[in-house]
Amino acid sequence: MVAGYSAAQVRAAEAPHLAAGEPLMRRAAAALAAVLRRVLREADAPAGPVVLLIGSGDNGGDALYAGAELANDQAEVVAITTTDRVHEEAAAAAVEAGAIIVPRTSPIASAALSGAAVIVDGILGTGTTSAPALRGGARDVVVAAQHIARIRAIPVVAVDLPSGIHPDDGSVPDPTVLPATITVTFGAVKAGLLREPGSRYAGRVELVDLGLGAELAEMTPLIELD
Repeated sequence: MVAGYSAAQVRAAEAPHLAAGEPLMRRAAAALAAVLRRVLREADAPAGPVVLLIGSGDNGGDALYAGAELANDQAEVVAITTTDRVHEEAAAAAVEAGAIIVPRTSPIASAALSGAAVIVDGILGTGTTSAPALRGGARDVVVAAQHIARIRAIPVVAVDLPSGIHPDDGSVPDPTVLPATITVTFGAVKAGLLREPGSRYAGRVELVDLGLGAELAEMTPLIELD
């Protein structure tokens, strides 16, 4: 049985852990980095950089901290920002480890995306329940990434959920969504990953346990699947 929870339920389950100072983001990032290492080890993974598509929220922070771990492993990591703001501490950690952070309009961004070994979608997360569709620069980057991933069969790893799907009901108001090979979701499976049409974009969903079991046990999931 797989249970899917709402974004609000997951935030409520995380709240006491965050209040206690538990490093949930770093745990999530470490698990994401482990998945990316596995993807890069696969025989059919092409040579090239790990390309992070970064938004302004915690998903971008997760991706940047994971990128820092990979850069410490001597992997080439290029983070492409889709907004003017990023998670500052995570960005500093990535740069210190040797990752490159560039705006979406940079020629470096275009070259990295065209030659990527894996693309990491860290643009939007569960904070987009009111308006999950991609807009502006983020949408432009995903349009380009969709084409490159499809033509070159590049693996795509989504951070928590593919950007552009509703985390609760799985709706996709704009088809500009980068289909994931793997979605690494944190704490609990988001209901939108189990519901059509969002589930079509999620690929294989891998849940990272953040220790929220006691809190989630007190909640009624939005959806349960056998």
